[in-house]
Amino acid sequence: MVRIVSRPDKKCAIPQKGKSIDMNLSVLTTTDAAAGGWGSMLLMLVVYGGIIAAMYFIFFRPQNKKKKKEAEMRKNAQVGDEITTIGGICGRIIAVKDETESVIIETGSDRARLRIKRWAIGSVDTIHEEDA
Repeated sequence: MVRIVSRPDKKCAIPQKGKSIDMNLSVLTTTDAAAGGWGSMLLMLVVYGGIIAAMYFIFFRPQNKKKKKEAEMRKNAQVGDEITTIGGICGRIIAVKDETESVIIETGSDRARLRIKRWAIGSVDTIHEEDA
């Protein structure tokens, strides 16, 4: 035996073979469904926003700071500095050509000269004392 309870008038109906059952079931109102939907969607957006902000501060911001620091180091390289290129060549800057964004370095005891682009400077090994 199956009992079906209808909400508005709280009558019980017992189904019988071959007869249809007329039921008045209560339906959620749209305001209840919408209020629950907006709250969960807002919470989801806040969580995703927090994850994106955390990724920015963990991954992208430090990388941008490092790029700026390297660009500043390459821009401030001057004649007489000991440098190492990104290819591993060590030498001393003997000339700077600003119009072509390149430097000429002298390597080793045989004093071989190479012209390289500024972007190829891997590190400046000379420490400069800054005036305060």
